Amino acid sequence: MSNQQFDLIIFGATSFVGQILCRYLNDQYGVDSDIKWAAAGRSLSKLKTLKSSLGNTADNLTLLTADAADETALTRLCEKTKVIISTVGPYALFGEPLVKVCAETGTDYCDLTGEVQWVKRMISQYEKKAQKTGARIVHCCGFDSIPSDMGVFHLQQQSLNQLGAPCTSIRMRVKAMRGAASGGTIASMINITKEAAKSKALRKELANPYSICPDGHQFTARQHNVSTPELDSESGQWAGPFIMAGINTRVVHRSNALSGNAYGSSFKYDESMLMGKGTKGRLTASGFGVGLGLFLVGAAIKPTRWLLENYILPKPGEGPSPSDQEKGFYDIRFIGKTDNGETIRTKVTGDRDPGYGSTSKMLAQAGISLVQDISKDEKAGGFWTTATVFDQRFIDRLEQNAGLTFSVI
Repeated sequence: MSNQQFDLIIFGATSFVGQILCRYLNDQYGVDSDIKWAAAGRSLSKLKTLKSSLGNTADNLTLLTADAADETALTRLCEKTKVIISTVGPYALFGEPLVKVCAETGTDYCDLTGEVQWVKRMISQYEKKAQKTGARIVHCCGFDSIPSDMGVFHLQQQSLNQLGAPCTSIRMRVKAMRGAASGGTIASMINITKEAAKSKALRKELANPYSICPDGHQFTARQHNVSTPELDSESGQWAGPFIMAGINTRVVHRSNALSGNAYGSSFKYDESMLMGKGTKGRLTASGFGVGLGLFLVGAAIKPTRWLLENYILPKPGEGPSPSDQEKGFYDIRFIGKTDNGETIRTKVTGDRDPGYGSTSKMLAQAGISLVQDISKDEKAGGFWTTATVFDQRFIDRLEQNAGLTFSVI
């Protein structure tokens, strides 16, 4: 587009994650560097407050207004930029118009959604248009699902180099993690639960590990789902369900499909959290699983959902303090096996609160990589995963600029 002024526009800049993201961009690159970016949202007054909070270094930051439901205003945003990064969730409620406009205008797009049912709807409705216009749409560019998706990509590259074959089975285990959920994440989870409670078809779809794979993928391998405590043979610890597994596993399988079954047509992948050894570990895993189940049941029932939303859970716009974000971290392990039984182990670590401090940096680097690393000639339009639109250059970016490490152990 001839009148593009920016490399990135952050849409939803005054949201909880949006503010962290803008602060990161300002601290890391400033406003007048080789990364040209602008902040956009519905409220000009809130945008001005955000700009003021960034200090004098953001004096030249451009502020743009648009409502998430106003396609005309969203089109004007797209005409000004190469990439739009959206933090406006729950995406199933507010995200579709921007995806539609980006697909129509050929504008690249990233977000941090973990709403698998919404991702499937966007692919089914707008993928052909994006392929035609050249828009690269990349969902799930935060803690769900970059560490999982790029972690599997990294392990597979190491497996090919060291063992001469890809791993056909990978287990991801969260060894350690410190972080807190924000109101936005809770709102997205509650919305998914509400949708599923009303639709048997959606419940069936959410149970399908290949739900966002392209039509005709032909994957039939039965996938393991860690839903109850089980003893992890690798670590000797008890493992319990990992709340992000529902989206991460689907993204990893889509990556396999989009890469021409690079991991194998019978590839197996599962995720869980390590909860400790012995009786204490088993009780912790059991308690976490029961607590998660009770939350989902409570969120599905209108009276208890009302109580949760109004009196117990954080509200949209609320989240961990800057101090808590800085104290956060995660350590994720991957154990892969080839068809002939050879094993390789890798890990991914990240600093900051995984869902917010770390997510904001990963999301920013995804947008920057689309601008600076991956040309339209190299990757055409369509709905990609991070592991299929990016490569080792993105891992290098994350290690150099986002506080992540990828290593063999």
